[in-house]
Parts: sequence; structure tokens; C-alpha cells
Amino acid sequence: MSPPPATHNRTPRPPSSSATGNPLSPIGNSYHVVGVAGVGMSALAQALAGTGARVTGSDRYHDRGDSLDVLRQLAAAGITIVPQDGSAVTAGTTAVVVSTAIEADNPDIAAATRLGVPVVHRAAMLAEIAGGRRCVAITGTCGKSTVTGMVGWVLERLGADPTVVNGAPVLNWRTNNRIGNVRLGRSDLWVFEADESDRSLLQFHPDWAVITNVSKDHFGLDETRALFDSFAGQVRNPVLDASAPGGILEHFKPRVTAGASSFKFCGVGFTIPLAGRHNAENALCAAALCGLMGHPIGRIAEALASFKGIHRRLEVVGRRDGVTVIDDYAHNPAKIEAAWRAVQPEGGRMFAVWRPHGYKPLATMLEELKASFRALWRPGDRVVVLPVYDAGGTATRTINSEALVAPLREAGVDAALAPDYPAVLAAVADARPGDTILVMGARDPHLPELARDIAGR
Repeated sequence: MSPPPATHNRTPRPPSSSATGNPLSPIGNSYHVVGVAGVGMSALAQALAGTGARVTGSDRYHDRGDSLDVLRQLAAAGITIVPQDGSAVTAGTTAVVVSTAIEADNPDIAAATRLGVPVVHRAAMLAEIAGGRRCVAITGTCGKSTVTGMVGWVLERLGADPTVVNGAPVLNWRTNNRIGNVRLGRSDLWVFEADESDRSLLQFHPDWAVITNVSKDHFGLDETRALFDSFAGQVRNPVLDASAPGGILEHFKPRVTAGASSFKFCGVGFTIPLAGRHNAENALCAAALCGLMGHPIGRIAEALASFKGIHRRLEVVGRRDGVTVIDDYAHNPAKIEAAWRAVQPEGGRMFAVWRPHGYKPLATMLEELKASFRALWRPGDRVVVLPVYDAGGTATRTINSEALVAPLREAGVDAALAPDYPAVLAAVADARPGDTILVMGARDPHLPELARDIAGR
């Protein structure tokens, strides 16, 4: 039985110039990546280095002496870490690569402007690297990093030898000296995550694509839907849109247990060693896409059975005195709900620790966040909210975490504002055997350390 038909089959636009023989071709050239400690930027830096480019990277965490593992792992991958003061940008630099989060007055950008060096967005750079190759793009509001990792792992196990550029590390590929968010393959097949948060997914004209789901996050729902529709019109083959009415998720009923899920697809049984219904949905999307690409469903099921998961996606970091500590990237209501429901203890309490990842997202999602935490909370549970993670720049700082905590308290939720990490440790200190502590949030690179500190590791 073949996979169900996709829901988009549009006439694609021709490839953009960023994907067709641009002088920015990386082989032998020199690139400087700004903000290289970020997961997306670290992945791009590794992908560039893997094509033969010379790569330097700067990051404010390096400048202030933060010993992040990612900086050490990048150095091990051959990327030279330098101060973010403009000194690494020379007339011989091919391009300076940035993300939307980098401020226009950054010293590296100022140096590039002064020297006439092109400043290129990371998505345009990735589109250039992948130009002329067979490309698979995974997008959606939630789950795209997991689906990208699953697809990459399946294709590796099936012998396709893909290059994979992901928004989060794959645990199967992660080692002490390897971040795990990039796999360098020798075939012409590339798999990558396409980000909707800054509309940069429109840089890509892939051969195959998945849209995992559509929900309010960086934009309103209608605007988000329109964005994904525009992207679908740029894909060369029919798009697997799991969010569409009548799509593969509409009547999906997986069997979900504490640490795994199982389901049938095209008559074949799948067992995924990951908690949560959302991970079963992710696996179904990955399986359906690989099936559309012509791979046998039975072999896809075998490969997914050995997928270990994604770093900071319901990652159990430790168990201490009967208390389980879990680290997760959840940063919007849909992801918070999925993570909470996946690990909610039956007999114990939930201690949910969350850090908003930006002022604008908190303001945009405030009502939905209040509704989600109210619906998830049970008597005995506790919600601990950290201050908004401030990445600098020109953000409008007219809202803070108290705007979420105060109405939750008024609604009877045991909610607390923790001003710093020591306050979080104090707020969860009364956890007892059978309880679960779930640390959630994006962007703050020290949240995994907080989770390990709570677990006593």
C-alpha cells in the first residue's frame, strides 16, 4: 500500500539566484559566521566547513568567557572561534553570515560594510550550499527539528548517505566532540529544517517537503497558514502537509505509553522509543515522507525503531531521590502542552519551569499561554517562570514574566516568578519521589545546565 497523497501540488517558482551558481559558492572561500553558538548558526558553520570552506565564527558568549560546549565542539570541527569585534572580517572574506537576530550595529557587520564584504542571511547561505542538489525541507510550527532528525536518520540507515542540517542535535549523532545537528554525507541528497519564524523558509525551492503543523507562534494563525502555503508553492514535488484537513493526522490514533508509542502505517507496525503523542505524529510524518521518496515502509519502520531522539526534546537529564528531571525546548503553548502531557506523572506532581524566549513572543502568545498553563495545572503542581530571556538588540521591553505569573495566581494556579537560577532551585527543592521537574524554554543556552543542576549532576 502506498502512502496517502500529499495535499499540495502546486507549480513551483523557478529557483532563486541564491541557489543557482552564485559567486558565493563555498569551496575554497572564507566565511565568517556571527552568533555561531546558536544552534542554527552552528549547523550552518559546520555545513560550510564540510563543503571545503574556511570558516571563522564569533559569539558574545565566547567574548564574555562562557565555556559553552558548543564552542568547544565547533573548534573540534575545524571552525576557528574569534572575538566578535570585527577583526576576523577582512577584504579576503567571501561573506559574513548572520541570522535575523543579529543587530545591524554588530561590529562584524560594521566591518563587512566598511570593507564591502557581502552580509548574507543564513537561510540564503544554506540555499546556496544546497543549490543543484536533491533537497528535502522540513517546516511547520512544531516538530520540525524532530522530523528532520528522523528523516535524516532513516535515510542514513537506508543507505542514502544524506547531508543533514538540523535545528537541534540528533542524539544518535551527538558525542562529546560532536554537536550532532549536522551529518555530512557524500551523496547529493540534503535534508534540512526550514524556519518560519523569520520567513526564511521562502529562500528554499526543495524537491520534497513536509509541513508538520500550523499554529500561532511568531505570527497570527492566518498569517502563518499563508506563509506555509507560499512555501508549498515553491516545492517541486507534492508536499506532505500534515496540517491539512483530511491529512495523515486527522484520524491518527497511536498507542502511547510512558516511554514509547506505536501505530500502523500502510499496514506496517511502527514502534518509536520516544514519549508523547506528538512524537508519534512526528514519526508518521517522517515515515510518510520517506515513503513518498520511494523507500520501503518496512525498512523505514526498522530505522525509526532505533532513533534515540533530539537533544532538549523531552530529554531525561537525571533522576535523583525518585524525582525525574526532564529538559525540553518547548517555548510556545502547543509545545508546552505536548511536553507536559507526555511526561505528566500519574501519581506525582509536576514542577514546570519555563523561560520565555523573547518579549515579542511573550506578548503575542500571552493569552494562549495563560489558557494552556491553567488547563495543564492540577492541584499540587507548580509553575515556575523565569524572566524573559533578553538576547539584546532592539526588542520592545514593555512586557515581562509577571504578566503571565500574576493572572495565573489569580486563577488559583500555584505559579511563582523566579528571578534567577538559584531561585528556581529553591522553588523545586520540595519535590519528592514520584514528582517530575520539566525545564522548558528556547534560546537560553544555559537551561540544560539548570536542568543538570536540579538533577544534581
